[in-house]
Amino acid sequence: MEKRTSGVANEETLKPLPSRGDFLKALGAAGMGAAVASNVLLREALSKERLVSNLRPTDLTFSIKKQYRPFDLLAKNFVQLRDGFDSDTSGNYAVLAPAPESNRGSASIRRGTLRVNGDAYFALFRSTTSQEAPFATVIVDVERFSDTTGAENTVYAGLVQDESNYVTAFYNNATHRAGISVCVDGTATTLGTVDAVLGAPLRFAFVANENEVTALVGDPTSSIGDFRPLIKRDVKFETGGALDLRDVTVLANFKNGFGARATSGAIVLGGVEAGYYGEAGVRDPHVIQYADGTPYIKDNKLYFTLTNAGLGFFEKAHWTVWTMDLSDYTKTEQIGNIFWHNPGDSTKVLGHHAGQIVLDEEKGRWIVLVSSWGDFGPQGGDRALTPGVVTPPDQINNPPVDILYAELPSSTNLLGGVHILDGRRHPVNDLPYKTEGKWDPGLTRIGGRWYLSYVIALDLFTDFQPALARSPVGADHTALEFVGADWAKRATEGPIIQKIGGRWRVLASCGDDEPPELHDKYPMYTLEMSFDGYLNAPHPTNIPHPMVVPIPLSTGNTRYILITFEGTQYYIDLLGYGTHGDFIVMEAAQVMRGYEFTPR
Repeated sequence: MEKRTSGVANEETLKPLPSRGDFLKALGAAGMGAAVASNVLLREALSKERLVSNLRPTDLTFSIKKQYRPFDLLAKNFVQLRDGFDSDTSGNYAVLAPAPESNRGSASIRRGTLRVNGDAYFALFRSTTSQEAPFATVIVDVERFSDTTGAENTVYAGLVQDESNYVTAFYNNATHRAGISVCVDGTATTLGTVDAVLGAPLRFAFVANENEVTALVGDPTSSIGDFRPLIKRDVKFETGGALDLRDVTVLANFKNGFGARATSGAIVLGGVEAGYYGEAGVRDPHVIQYADGTPYIKDNKLYFTLTNAGLGFFEKAHWTVWTMDLSDYTKTEQIGNIFWHNPGDSTKVLGHHAGQIVLDEEKGRWIVLVSSWGDFGPQGGDRALTPGVVTPPDQINNPPVDILYAELPSSTNLLGGVHILDGRRHPVNDLPYKTEGKWDPGLTRIGGRWYLSYVIALDLFTDFQPALARSPVGADHTALEFVGADWAKRATEGPIIQKIGGRWRVLASCGDDEPPELHDKYPMYTLEMSFDGYLNAPHPTNIPHPMVVPIPLSTGNTRYILITFEGTQYYIDLLGYGTHGDFIVMEAAQVMRGYEFTPR
């Protein structure tokens, strides 16, 4: 089998020439004319006149190649519990009997079903599985409700500690109501219900995004995904702080669970799945890279991070690691979950996101940067500021969102599995002075200096723009000096540092709140933050980050792709803003001779 450099993409439709030597051998052995005539790749290479070194970013013309919606209530690689009841798994559950019935009924598992029967029973099945972060999904397959009458004919899915402590989504087929219920130290509270006429068989789901809990029902007719949300509630707010799923001492006691409750008769379940929540959409792509900007490509797969949209605003989202097969842009896979502790506070696990991962081989470390969206808004103590009112810098002590970082040994398998990192406040938050927020960090070492791009917000909602800082030569990424910002912008974010044509640029994206003449624009800047034209690429809705990636090909050429997202929301009337969007892959029409980065 031919060996390839792991960081070089395959050209599957063309016969590859593995090296420059093979290219020259082919010319010498067959003669120029014969070699060119017999090999499509040689003809293509010789016909190209443009080198990477001659390329300007404005020369590239991008078009959309793939657009689709990643949607998984339960992340495929992070399933903690899957039970089809095909064998007797009763030993895997503690069967609890909560009040007021204090009767768990009679349960049996056989032939692909779990059957609960009896009079006036309430049975909660607590598994042995759990998650390390408050991003959880439990899905129950309901085969049949009780065929007898009564006030209760209910199925449950959620997180269970014991008979006196649980948080669940429920559906009562007797009353045709779905809702969210919480029991804290024996005090049970229904936080809300909604009319829902559902009928078995059905798939019923519980999702926790930090402290926001949502009940959903399987719905193959949904325009996005295969579930439809019914009701959501913030369990911390509505219990007066009595329950906070972000608290590590609380979360550690809760297991994935489900249940059945009936006045009489049997409820039959067909299976249960549980584990880490996946996504309702994605945004904020940032390629994982080496310190010098080389994209991290292994076995023809591009590695990058995404924000997995939760079922609501930004604090409901979390940060993940994905791969994409460069031979098939539809083959994406989530392989990692990264959660955070705030600086000096290991008591809460948060879903901070919108950042970057850099492998600094010189110092044998991973550098990880992130935006602290995970405790923004009500779940973070309602620290969001008043829109349109700019807070003076000397009055800003704890901005609602800023930039955190962590460093880990490069031997750490950071890109796979579940990680909870201890965040540190990055000094860039004070450049050029404290503001209402800073986010979207991107880091690259260029010419012995670290450059860090970010968003600076004078007003958190109506006045934010791309900015750049850099270190002195030889200094670390925490020793930064302010370079500049595009202060004329009001809604421009998603800055990306990228080398195109051998020259470095800062790319960004203009939002709909910019003046009409700036709509659908990707402005570009030099490393002095001087304006340098616009990228020629489709600009989807929202503020799509222009993550341009030079892909080295086995032909010795470079293809430029752009991965980004758009702003289509998922059931915005119920869930509100924040559930976007589709994943989008673009390609430039131009394939250039040479490499932006030497393949690794």
